[in-house]
Amino acid sequence: MSDPDSALSEHRAEGAVSPMNPNLKRHVQSTQQFDTEDYLRGLREGNRMMLSRAITLIESTRPDDQKQARTVLDACASARTNSIRIGITGIPGVGKSTFIEALGLPLAEAGKQVAVCTVDPSSERSRGSILGDKTRMPKLATHENAFIRPSPTGGSLGGVARTTRETILLCEAAGFTHVLVETVGVGQSETAVHAMVDCFLLLALAHTGDELQGIKRGIMEMADAIVINKADAHADTVVQQTRQTLRQALQLLPERTSGWTPPVLTCSALKQNGITDVWQAVRDCIDYLRKTDAFQKRRAQQARHWLRATIDHALQQDFYANDRVQQALPDLEEDVASGTQSAYTAAQRLLELYRSPKDEA
Repeated sequence: MSDPDSALSEHRAEGAVSPMNPNLKRHVQSTQQFDTEDYLRGLREGNRMMLSRAITLIESTRPDDQKQARTVLDACASARTNSIRIGITGIPGVGKSTFIEALGLPLAEAGKQVAVCTVDPSSERSRGSILGDKTRMPKLATHENAFIRPSPTGGSLGGVARTTRETILLCEAAGFTHVLVETVGVGQSETAVHAMVDCFLLLALAHTGDELQGIKRGIMEMADAIVINKADAHADTVVQQTRQTLRQALQLLPERTSGWTPPVLTCSALKQNGITDVWQAVRDCIDYLRKTDAFQKRRAQQARHWLRATIDHALQQDFYANDRVQQALPDLEEDVASGTQSAYTAAQRLLELYRSPKDEA
């Protein structure tokens, strides 16, 4: 039997059909093997196994697990930590995993507790994910002061998993002072991670020809720093030209409400060149935000954002769990597919069924 915690294990949504044998239903077991105090005690003690089990608990879709997960998260959310949350995004191939190891390894070696939350896209067909990020961070994955947790997107948009924010809270409760969040890296939609980190790094490349290809205005407006990775692979003139282009692009954007000016840096994560400068930029950003009170304002705004996001998710779950919606949905989907009814009209009909009193026929 494969190890469910292995970096090469395939993660499938709870109750999903096995892609190896479509007739075989995955046996689902509750993660509720411990009581709430066991989880909280384990987190306070920095127990990695209990942290992993707590993350599995919040990822579960079982009602009993979700109920216990809420209790655990309530206790973690009320805890006061002095953590730093850093988001890392960029187009595929920019070297995010190598960059994270280059940034996180010196911190771990200096005695800092480093947690890495990575996200892999889930298959639309099997709902599975490879979750192989640990294989791309071999040194950091085996360091005693580091913890890497890959999670599937599970269909969530915005470059992060549905439970990434909750995973961050659990890692902080377990004593991790530096939390790095790597997005799936689709290039344009990793906006959700900005609503859960203190410093948001955008990785770029110098050899794209059009240096802004794949980097859109929305994500540049959110970046607290832009880092040109793999700078050693190109002539210095090319790298500096890219750097200047990105600086000019930033000047065209509205001024940040915090007053922070994002720097444009260069590095080679593979050769550890320029990583010290990147970390200094992160510290400068965090220090600036704290001095201007923008740090707490950003976290408060993020908490409000995730309240609404959690409500949206809960409403969606409740909607599709409604008996009348489940009964009417297949026929309405057929009507929409055949063109006999518009998607708007079908959606309104489903919403009417969802909103109507339960005792109505």
